[in-house]
Amino acid sequence: MSGRGRVACSRDELTLGALSLDQPEEGPRVNADTILLASYVRDTFSGARGGRDALDLGCATGAVALILARRFPGLTSIKGLDIQGELVRLANENARRNGLQDRVSFVEGDLRRIREVFPPQSFDVIVSNPPYEAPGSGRLSSSRSEMMARQEVSCTLDELVAACACLLRNRGRLYLVFKAERLCGLLSTLSRRGLEPKRCRLVHPLKGRKASVVLVEALRGGRPGMIVEPPLFVHDDDGAYTEEFLSAYREEGLACST
Repeated sequence: MSGRGRVACSRDELTLGALSLDQPEEGPRVNADTILLASYVRDTFSGARGGRDALDLGCATGAVALILARRFPGLTSIKGLDIQGELVRLANENARRNGLQDRVSFVEGDLRRIREVFPPQSFDVIVSNPPYEAPGSGRLSSSRSEMMARQEVSCTLDELVAACACLLRNRGRLYLVFKAERLCGLLSTLSRRGLEPKRCRLVHPLKGRKASVVLVEALRGGRPGMIVEPPLFVHDDDGAYTEEFLSAYREEGLACST
């Protein structure tokens, strides 16, 4: 669909039709990494006293936040932040269409000035799918919106992690999906900012191929010590999706090692 002054969009189904999402035809779109990130979040908040607050940092059109709202009733408030106003508008429309506007909302803002958007220590859970490519690396995109999602042109990895460290409450958890080749830099950045890596899982296209992305869970104020979980393979030897990968698209999400 399109309108005057608006980008052309498609309407797509997520999580086996449980959600519908308007997203730009050209620009950042939901992919497998998006779904894997949402499915990697653990339920560490159900049964806790009071509400639990989550943030999707760099939310684009809101897919991860909406999936979390469906998976976890214990999350009483889920916010999303993105620097691109048109994506924020679409995200709020997506929340309304899926009947989640009472728990999920999105705002436009710059994470490099995060204290102007949210007070420190506002969230128990933060999820983020940050740009994978450092400035000057990776393939160039003709879409400015897509380039901002893929490359560190509007924020660096360190700036994003610093914002998360500011916003997380003590013992709050951060979940990231990131380029596997940059795992060492990611882990050192997290530790330096006081977010201790606790779990990681490498994702491979299939057996015998190098990992493409990595899923990481970090804990604010946690002690050193990280579980390296078994690898996740997207395809089996016949080229079909593995059952474990498909579980990410279901409500239960990925199993985790504890």
